[in-house]
Amino acid sequence: MRAERILVTGSAGHLGEALVRSVRAEGRDVVGLDLVESRFTTVTGSITDRALLRRCLQGVTGVLHAATLHKPHVSSHERQDFVDTNVTGTLALLEESAAAGVESFVFTSSTSAFGRALTPEPDQPAAWITEDVEPVPRNIYGVTKIAAENVAELLHREHGLPVVVLRTSRFFPEDDDRDEVRAAYEGMNTKVNEYLYRRVDLQDVVDAHRLALAEAPRIGFGRYIISATPPFSREDSAQLRTDAQAVVSRLFPDQPGEYARRGWRMFPGLDRVYDSSRARAELGWRPRYDFRHVLDLLQADEDVRSPVARAVGTKGYHPYPHGIYTTGPE
Repeated sequence: MRAERILVTGSAGHLGEALVRSVRAEGRDVVGLDLVESRFTTVTGSITDRALLRRCLQGVTGVLHAATLHKPHVSSHERQDFVDTNVTGTLALLEESAAAGVESFVFTSSTSAFGRALTPEPDQPAAWITEDVEPVPRNIYGVTKIAAENVAELLHREHGLPVVVLRTSRFFPEDDDRDEVRAAYEGMNTKVNEYLYRRVDLQDVVDAHRLALAEAPRIGFGRYIISATPPFSREDSAQLRTDAQAVVSRLFPDQPGEYARRGWRMFPGLDRVYDSSRARAELGWRPRYDFRHVLDLLQADEDVRSPVARAVGTKGYHPYPHGIYTTGPE
């Protein structure tokens, strides 16, 4: 049996760093691949470079593929850049992984790939989003993530490569990218609200990747939504769209008081709920940071972020001087 060696792509990024930290903490050998040098990057280069990939994959038993162009890059990169990185790069990594005899491959996708399916008509209930909902990509980011997922399924079918796709919801620490939301709500107010229906803590994302890596050979191929456990049922969908506060108050009688203490507000309505029950059932995933846990931390005046989320901190997405997801000067 080969000693475990894990390749983490996107190792300089937010999730990539957290994954490298986790693999190292477990005592496993890790190769961190990224275009950007960092303390968590051991090889600097592109996932489109097949010769480089072959070198990185020597002795590797599992791949955690987090490298990507993200949604915030839509304003700074060309569509072709998204195709090159998210599709061509993922194809190269999948094919080289299959050729190298990799035993487990985890692909980090996004709930953003559902696109327009996430926003029902104004007179409709909140959309209940499961893995069976058909994606309707809204932009090139979503198009390329879905294409990459389908390429991964093809490689599983044709070459037997075990692949698990994780469609993660929001876990970034930056404020919301919508001007109207940032103007109306404090950043932490927004994030805590989102734990009800569209956010997940970084530690829980890392745990999902760890479990997916272990379970991929048994599963073969699978897609899973990774988002904090929602407290709602489908029967709440209609009222959630029109009066989210009433539903939340019923389920969490202590929420209004804590929000009043902080001068916070609940969103008037929710447009979707991510249902992560399949990941919990089939991967054995047990996310800790749900709304109840976060509310308890607020009431104790403690940090609502996990230790790994605090350690990784805020990175931004690119060095371009515009937008809120940047690392360069404004």
